[in-house]
Amino acid sequence: MKSKERPYVLFVAEAIYNEVSKIKKKNPNFSNIDAIENFIGTKTFNEISSGEFHNKWLNKLKKNNYIDIKTKKKIPKETINLLLTQKDLMMKQLIQFPGLYYAKNHYPLDISQRAFDQLWRMCESYELWCKETRQEKLIILDIIN
Repeated sequence: MKSKERPYVLFVAEAIYNEVSKIKKKNPNFSNIDAIENFIGTKTFNEISSGEFHNKWLNKLKKNNYIDIKTKKKIPKETINLLLTQKDLMMKQLIQFPGLYYAKNHYPLDISQRAFDQLWRMCESYELWCKETRQEKLIILDIIN
């Protein structure tokens, strides 16, 4: 890829990736699995899972007439619709039921596993984009290797 400009659909993936990376950096003995599990329930996780992350971002874009601040280009309606779809998907995949993360046997419940899998895929997508755009220095968790 010639452009290193991050696609809009990766903004949420980058936010997740950065937070998971911070958790792992603070806890060097954590595996990527531990770091992602510890991300669940954080402020950023709650904002994403409730739709607040996308709502704030889309409201900011709307106030700027959907003009990207960095590129000064108008964001196409199709992209906005894709972001709304992404918001709905994230809310469904990361749905929370307090107190139901683990069952008696300490295995994640299906709904918790679905959230974990979604977070893993988001981190993986971010790393794949970093690799594709030759920005390997941004790869911290090394999930794709």
